[in-house]
Amino acid sequence: MNMSTDSSHPYEAGLGKNAANYIPLSPIGFLGRSAAVYPNRTSVIHGNRRYTWRQSLERCRRLASALAKRGIGRGDTVAVMAPNVPEVFEAHFGVPMAGAVLNALNIRLDAETIAFILKHGGAKVLITDTEFAPVIGPALKLLDKKPLVIDIADPQGPGGDRLGECDYEAFLTIGAPNFAELRPEDEWDAIALNYTSGTTGNPKGVVYHHRGAYLNALGNILTWGMRQHPVYLWTLPMFHCNGWCFPWTVTALAGTHVCLRRVEAGAIYEAVERDGVTHLCGAPVVMNMLLNARQGKKLPRPIEMMTAGAAPPAAVIGGMEVLGFRITHVYGLTETYGPSTVCAWHDEWDARSDDERARLKARQGVSYPVLEGLTVADPDTLEPVAADGATMGEVFMRGNIVMKGYLKNPAATQEAFAGGWFHSGDLGVMHPDGYIEIKDRSKDIIISGGENISTIEVEDVLYRHPAVLEAAVVARPDDMWGETPCAFVTLKDDAEAAADDIIAFCRQHLARFKAPRHVIFGPLPKTSTGKIQKFVLRERAKLAR
Repeated sequence: MNMSTDSSHPYEAGLGKNAANYIPLSPIGFLGRSAAVYPNRTSVIHGNRRYTWRQSLERCRRLASALAKRGIGRGDTVAVMAPNVPEVFEAHFGVPMAGAVLNALNIRLDAETIAFILKHGGAKVLITDTEFAPVIGPALKLLDKKPLVIDIADPQGPGGDRLGECDYEAFLTIGAPNFAELRPEDEWDAIALNYTSGTTGNPKGVVYHHRGAYLNALGNILTWGMRQHPVYLWTLPMFHCNGWCFPWTVTALAGTHVCLRRVEAGAIYEAVERDGVTHLCGAPVVMNMLLNARQGKKLPRPIEMMTAGAAPPAAVIGGMEVLGFRITHVYGLTETYGPSTVCAWHDEWDARSDDERARLKARQGVSYPVLEGLTVADPDTLEPVAADGATMGEVFMRGNIVMKGYLKNPAATQEAFAGGWFHSGDLGVMHPDGYIEIKDRSKDIIISGGENISTIEVEDVLYRHPAVLEAAVVARPDDMWGETPCAFVTLKDDAEAAADDIIAFCRQHLARFKAPRHVIFGPLPKTSTGKIQKFVLRERAKLAR
């Protein structure tokens, strides 16, 4: 008999779950606590707008109530298209407080992709900043069934056409400030939907649950050693893995969310001085931008910065630390709620040379406290590779901060979880000290400025150019963006096209950041079976000028 399920077992008999001892985990509760304990502390800053935690709770409840009055409830999807403004922060609480699922959209995507996501995710409401009307307008025209559209008219923004039935502030007036929020019936219930950039065509919808969001929000606190009341600057997009769960993290600590519409060095340093910023996150491209803008001038006080994406160049890490930024390097995927590993630091490493410290810190590291398993293994047998820092394998994870799966895509979900591990698709090595280091990506994803670019998607557009016979795209190292797409093109006989023509064509059919920055003409190297040798092209791309 399995005693663990036997109610006669002394540790089970009469000791079941009840309302007093069990409530499904959810980050929703962080907001109520901070508003109760610190009602008058500043919760959100955006330009001249200031909110307290009491006000933020009321606004989130009004949003949840207004959504409920429009028929939004458990399992419904609410999409948001906006930069880092207070309305997106509020959606991280107001939407799940209505029982619904938040789908934060990448503001850099094109109309066709946005339309696919809105349709695939079944968005019943779209809250959209007027700046993006030129993209959202055409996207809505591609939908047979249109969502309820609510406009964000941010005075800090450039303005734009109104597409919705009312603006966000007017929508909040419909809602009640004392709305009794819905808690998840099960912590496995979905809280958010995030779309990958799509490695083989359409993007995949990654589903997060309340349990994972709760745990990774706390995982950030443990990993970063965060104290009460941080002042967090929003340079990382809230649409990217729900801002790595930091909308929930900073709220749990009753900190202050400092919003920023655009990531610009001047605005970041201004916020650091004006608002007393203590923490921020960003891709290596943001670090590089901050480093170049500062020109060696040290910060007035140390600032904590968490970075992930393409591995940050050691020289950039070193330069930032000289300025006074304390860099924490993390790694993760959309499928793992954002960061799930950290290059945990050892005090004895402080004695190493600057170059050696930066090299150590450039590794992706060890598991978050809330990730159960991390290994580098053979992708077919799942046998761990030798921990020698040289033998390549695929990075695998398992635990409560791994996604529920891909929305409406059971085949991709099953493939991702084959063998009881999440298959990251990233190739790396395991060092003797147990730290992992990413070496390459088996999915041929380019990470440019923290954004994922599928080489297959770019190649598909290149092949649509009338002069192109063959095309291949690889990552080219870039001092500013980490990586940018480099296209290798063979033209058809008697066809003519300049590099500028090819790039312009791609920009017409892709989001601008996905278009190649460099085009190199000539025959493509191939194996005996006709497969393009991308490893050869990567080396050529490094040498291209």
